[in-house]
Amino acid sequence: MPVNDVVVFSGTAHPTLARQICDHVGVALSPVDIKRFSNDCLQAQLLANCRQGDVYLVQPLVPPTQEHLMELLLMIDAARGASAAQITVVMPHYAYARSDKKDASRISLGGRLVADMLVTAGAHRVLTMALHAPQVHGFFSVPVDHLTAIGVLADHYRGRDLDNTIVVSPDLGNAKTATQFARLLGLGVAAGNKRRVADDRVVVDSIVGDVGGKRAIILDDEIATGGSIVELLDRLGDLGCPQASIACTHGLFTGGAVDRLRGHPMVTEVVTTDTVPPPEGWPELQVRSVAELFGEAISRIHQGRSISSLFEGVDPTHGPPQPRLPFDDPVAAVLPQASLELPVMERVVR
Repeated sequence: MPVNDVVVFSGTAHPTLARQICDHVGVALSPVDIKRFSNDCLQAQLLANCRQGDVYLVQPLVPPTQEHLMELLLMIDAARGASAAQITVVMPHYAYARSDKKDASRISLGGRLVADMLVTAGAHRVLTMALHAPQVHGFFSVPVDHLTAIGVLADHYRGRDLDNTIVVSPDLGNAKTATQFARLLGLGVAAGNKRRVADDRVVVDSIVGDVGGKRAIILDDEIATGGSIVELLDRLGDLGCPQASIACTHGLFTGGAVDRLRGHPMVTEVVTTDTVPPPEGWPELQVRSVAELFGEAISRIHQGRSISSLFEGVDPTHGPPQPRLPFDDPVAAVLPQASLELPVMERVVR
């Protein structure tokens, strides 16, 4: 399929990111007409020919989430009705990924339901980033390409004086990602022991790791109200941590989060990516773009090339070697750890 068969559309959630992705792919963003009728129903019309084309629909699920989800479903349906050869949903932020488990009686699993809706509407593939829990991609019955932004965020800190600095995860569930991020910067890692008591309120009982007297880089996948971060900052302060830089992939910053973080005396900066539109009135916010990552992923999907090297989101030369389990070599089990390590790219190829 020639490259000019790539057709990219965007809903109203984040057209700026869609245009930047198109710049990296080398195609124009095709127009979409979203109409609202008097009975509050929506209609989506794709205003470019996509018959037998490779169609990409860019739409993060951000507030108003239900509106943007419905737009996305209608665009998928329109592309299927227009005889698109392949429909890929480019969903930089999948809000319903947080609804991934039955942690109360008679509770819905929104992550699985919305995945089923996207596939039923006609999606053939999903391209997303930093799911709240990696296993969420198992809810989809179509291929899911799951990118990460830790390399983009790590670039923000490279070249700085990071002596006496530690990476801190707000909870144990995010500790693995925080550990990968810390390795890229050659830093130690700590994690909070968090309990959520309400949607906007958490309790951090303790910190696993030595943070006393160290500057912190707090890494989270998503910041909504900022309640978890503020609670963690308070615990870090109690343990002698003097200041913290905050980094996240999805900076939603809802419900007073901007004021909470801007006004906190320990916060030196907040760094996020453009998977979601940045809040207005916060010029100090540092925004790193992931448009190039998504553009490269789209190009590789279209050309039938592997995008596994993008899953780490980093140039492997910036990180230390990763361990390979010695399944095939019984002697390797007794060798030093360093002898078991291979560069990331070699490990992926094998």
